[in-house]
Amino acid sequence: MSAPSHVMNTYGRLPFALSHGRGCRVWDTQGREYLDALAGIAVNTLGHGHPKLVPALQDQVAKLIHCSNYYQMPLQEQLADRLCELSGLSSAFFCSTGLEANEGAIKIARKYGHDRGIERPEIIVYEKAFHGRSIATLSATGNPKVQKGFEPLVEGFVRVPLNDIGAIRQVAAGNPNVVAVFLEVIQGEGGINPTRADYLRELRALADEKNWLLMLDEVQCGMGRTGKWFAHQWAGILPDVMPMAKGLGSGVPVGAIVVGPKAKDVLGPGNHGTTFGGNPLAMRAGIETLRIMAEDRLVDNAAAMGERLHGALRRELGALKGVVDIRGQGLMVGIELARPCGELLGRAAEAGLLISVTADTVVRLLPPLIITPAEVDEIVRILAPMIREFLAT
Repeated sequence: MSAPSHVMNTYGRLPFALSHGRGCRVWDTQGREYLDALAGIAVNTLGHGHPKLVPALQDQVAKLIHCSNYYQMPLQEQLADRLCELSGLSSAFFCSTGLEANEGAIKIARKYGHDRGIERPEIIVYEKAFHGRSIATLSATGNPKVQKGFEPLVEGFVRVPLNDIGAIRQVAAGNPNVVAVFLEVIQGEGGINPTRADYLRELRALADEKNWLLMLDEVQCGMGRTGKWFAHQWAGILPDVMPMAKGLGSGVPVGAIVVGPKAKDVLGPGNHGTTFGGNPLAMRAGIETLRIMAEDRLVDNAAAMGERLHGALRRELGALKGVVDIRGQGLMVGIELARPCGELLGRAAEAGLLISVTADTVVRLLPPLIITPAEVDEIVRILAPMIREFLAT
């Protein structure tokens, strides 16, 4: 029997530890092999041990890992240039996590409101949203379980249902303090709930009409996962503020707030900052991740492999009683079941597959963007019979 751990008990962990990985495969400390269909929750864009990424990171570690934002940062400038080129936006601020990126977006919205003479700015947020676990981002989050025990919540958020433009118009008509609307293009932790393209276009028009900031959280659904660089690009719009993180560094912690013309001058020196954000190692990881994604056409691969995965899951499970819905886009897939299915995490791991269950009833698949057709087929070959068996009991 092992000694008790001194790690704080904040996670319900599966009873094994991963040791190393290669491509879409990982091995635990007992030598068991798993197909990784979770990618560290949409983080390991390039899988594990990528032969182009590893030497670049080794090179950077030997040069400079961290200095501070007191000095010029050429790697920040390179990564900001590339993100603005891919997004059509104007400038970027670098942090270390999605939570920080979302917190920064909230600060931008409030400062934007104050600059316009609004003393108590308010932000429209959504039911089932998830933006993080800091006091401000959990207040913006639409999950009572995440919020419970941490009250009083931060004020200044108005909550509406997803994909209901009437609800937004109602808020707009009666609330002159609204300065921004803040949403995930595809809700991740909330159960892989997509925002409709026509709704995003209506939001963009309404934000322009009301002079609000349209803030699109691409932390989980961005970085090529849906088959475009950013999920909102399927709707043909541009946000004013785009927080992102997860897949940007292929496992090295890096987040960013990328902003358009309306938001680019809201924050000035002294308004916001970070110790670790934008450090040379993180910036090199982001630059190399984007370079390799472009060279290896991984955004196209995400679209093609996502289509293959969705199609196979619908064939195998679509007509099954107890399967409520199969949804998502690209390599961001949710299979909603009619009852809680958290036990499938352990069952899948025993069968050599790493997955996630979110919102209690949704099996979530977020494999690395390097996944092959054979590996997609293997996910379905392991998962489909397991779900059939689970629903039959």
